[in-house]
Amino acid sequence: MDVLTADYVVVGAGSAGCVLANRLSANPSVRVVLLEAGGRDWNPWIHIPVGYFKTMHNPAVDWCYRTEPDEGLNGRQLDWPRGKVLGGSSSLNGLLYVRGQPQDYDRWRQMGNVGWGWDDVLPLFKRAEGQERGADEYHGADGPLTVSDMRLSRPICDAWVSAAQSAGYNFNSDYNGVSQEGVGYFQLTARNGWRCSAAVAYLNPARKRPNLRIVTRAHVTRVMIEGGRATGVVYREKGGAEQQVFAGAEVVLASGAIGSPQLLMLSGVGDAGHLREQGISVVADLPGVGRNLQDHLQARLVFKCNEKTLNDEVRSLLNQAGIALRYAISRSGPMAMAASLATGFLRTSENLETPDIQFHVQPWSADSPGEGVHPFSAFTTSVCQLRPESRGEIRLKSSDPKTYPAIRPNYLATDTDQRTIVEGIRIARRIAGMEPLRSKITEEYRPGLAAQTDDELLEWARNTATTIYHPTGTCKMGSGRDSVVDARLRVRGINGLRVADCSIMPEIVSGNTNAPAIMIGEKASDLIIEDR
Repeated sequence: MDVLTADYVVVGAGSAGCVLANRLSANPSVRVVLLEAGGRDWNPWIHIPVGYFKTMHNPAVDWCYRTEPDEGLNGRQLDWPRGKVLGGSSSLNGLLYVRGQPQDYDRWRQMGNVGWGWDDVLPLFKRAEGQERGADEYHGADGPLTVSDMRLSRPICDAWVSAAQSAGYNFNSDYNGVSQEGVGYFQLTARNGWRCSAAVAYLNPARKRPNLRIVTRAHVTRVMIEGGRATGVVYREKGGAEQQVFAGAEVVLASGAIGSPQLLMLSGVGDAGHLREQGISVVADLPGVGRNLQDHLQARLVFKCNEKTLNDEVRSLLNQAGIALRYAISRSGPMAMAASLATGFLRTSENLETPDIQFHVQPWSADSPGEGVHPFSAFTTSVCQLRPESRGEIRLKSSDPKTYPAIRPNYLATDTDQRTIVEGIRIARRIAGMEPLRSKITEEYRPGLAAQTDDELLEWARNTATTIYHPTGTCKMGSGRDSVVDARLRVRGINGLRVADCSIMPEIVSGNTNAPAIMIGEKASDLIIEDR
């Protein structure tokens, strides 16, 4: 058995794990081992922005999780892609850079998490960011994570933005600036037309440090805990052989909202009754492990149009060759596109303080990424509720680490969530009815005009809505009985063990989760260095 030793063992080379590996190993006297269950990020589609069409649902780089049948979705099961590769989900995602609302983080602070208010985390966002527009009060220009504007535009998306303004919504050139509210265009994590994943931003500059060891194809199966302290981890190599890594200072779990709670439970940390049902000895009774699961559910409206969209552009081999040539020459065009072009952060009621829905507007339409576009001109206006009340859970199905846990999202479980998704659909229709967009639309393909009442629209959402890939909250940060980590991300009741990923969010942020995950990595590294 190969036995490694380090000061810090980081489990998971995803968005937060890459940050931790870089920041902790910046001190040459500190030894860091980074363990990743997947492989190197050598697949070229990882680095081409539009490559998520090729990497999602690809078991070579995607865990390919699947939820349990969900009552809120009329018993449907959803695919939940999660990155299984260096960079984690930042190597598979749609590249959209969204921080959320300042109120999100102030709310975390009001829940007792000192040091997590907006004034605390904004400097961390700025430190991470290499904003191509330059530095200002809200942005950093010298950070490792390049944030850029879109390198292409499409008339149908421009028409949507104009139509939204006709509907009374303000244009916002920077939803990561003074205010999130309004409509505009996405910022993305791309550098010179290439994806800027957490691995590119943080691991590549640190890779040659002699005090950092990166081990891929290392599936961690449990944390070793002795006398109430985490002493290291056990992992399986690709061939199945078990290896150990000992941590002189700390073990940090950065395996995401599915992987981190599963690993805690496999290690005897979780709800005592549930662990005993699986034949696992209880080390720490923390009933909150795996609970508090939150995700953004998207309803995807599709409109046929008389304006050519990407559906038309990618249909012929000749056009595909032209698109590839354009990208090869200038790193622009459709292959440089993020998952969506235009966006809107809007309120479903004037009684709300901040936006509660988000739009992702795409100049293409498909049943799902990876399945190919529709054989007609169309665009998509996806709408999701930003702060769902519904809470789900992650539960073990087996004590065997190879067995995926049960994922129970519990979508649309509250009246608020149901009303919000319906009103989001109605706002999407309202915008579609405004010029200059209205005259470009030939048909509402989905949900179709047969669905008019609230009940009909809700039923359509239950039958068709899907994840927008933002699982969070399963190792909740806080001070109550249901919390898993404290405000310094230390697992309650276990010394030398922290969690640092989106699972620590007490409440999901109002937007895409990659930028907050990287911020969490920055914050965790500061906390660890301070405590050292």
